[in-house]
Amino acid sequence: MAYLVLKNVSKTYAGVAAVYDFSLDIEKGTLVSFLGPSGCGKTTTLRMIAGFEQLDSGTIQLDGGDITTIPPNRRDIGMVFQAYALFPNMTVRENIAFGLQMKKTVKMEIKKRVDAVLEMVRLQDTAKRYPHQLSGGQQQRIALARALAVEPRVLLLDEPLSALDAEVRVVLRGEIRRIQSELAITTVYVTHDQEEALSISDKVVVMNQGLIEQVGTPEEIYRAPCSRFVATFIGTANQFYGLVAGKDIVDCTNVKLFADDLKDFGNGQSVVVLVRPENIQVQSEQPMRSNWNVIQGVVETITFHGAVTRLGVNLSGQRVVADITVANTEAVSLNQKIWLSFPSDACQVMAVSE
Repeated sequence: MAYLVLKNVSKTYAGVAAVYDFSLDIEKGTLVSFLGPSGCGKTTTLRMIAGFEQLDSGTIQLDGGDITTIPPNRRDIGMVFQAYALFPNMTVRENIAFGLQMKKTVKMEIKKRVDAVLEMVRLQDTAKRYPHQLSGGQQQRIALARALAVEPRVLLLDEPLSALDAEVRVVLRGEIRRIQSELAITTVYVTHDQEEALSISDKVVVMNQGLIEQVGTPEEIYRAPCSRFVATFIGTANQFYGLVAGKDIVDCTNVKLFADDLKDFGNGQSVVVLVRPENIQVQSEQPMRSNWNVIQGVVETITFHGAVTRLGVNLSGQRVVADITVANTEAVSLNQKIWLSFPSDACQVMAVSE
């Protein structure tokens, strides 16, 4: 049986459903991310797990026990907030010890646990400082240490890195994953950053308008999205609209595309073909490949992204993006005519209604 179970959970504000019929099983010791745009219900769901929001319907179970109506302070759940929420008039040590003192833990045990979590977050030398004497990244580590000190059954993190700059975010998300793995603590992580969710999660829950769109491993979410929303929200996907014209052809505006797995679509049905930028090859001369999609276009934009360069290509009025690497592609210039090619199995076809 799963360790944390949400069953048919719903929450409405002023007649608007923030979360609707949300059901999810979370295994013990895993890190699960709630990922989605602002207003999709991910933080509301997290706050219901913590007990800060009451459910309109549904149940929440933890380790076999129903915690739906149990007050937050009796759920044995730790939470790290976006805004850190450290006490400014307390030292780092006092901040971390606060929850243990509320539990009336003996002094020797408090000292032992505070020292242990300070070592875990690698900030032993900050114990006597006050929050204003720390950087944003250090403050967030202390907030994490405070949540871990009480040894919670579940750790909840609500967009913990969104207030930090990009470089610090990358370092800290690695630290969070390291600590979570070391402790094998069941963790729910809320973020709107797809790269963050994909890089640290065992499972990702993609949410949209209060509903679960898809649950899966990061690779499943990226490589096999089950809806057009997931495909376009996670990463980038070129979209070609057209009509099914046979067992392996979609007739799109200005181009016919070869695509696999069209057996579930009727002839003449309106569909959208999704193609990831990294699956498109770029050549200056027309490649001769049977059953590949080979299309000529003109380079309109060239954007450097470090390991890859993203090309914006005009294909008879439709803009397509393709990712190339310096090592595998010859130099490309603006307004150059190039050929884009990709195999039929790089095309994911979905009904337009999805």
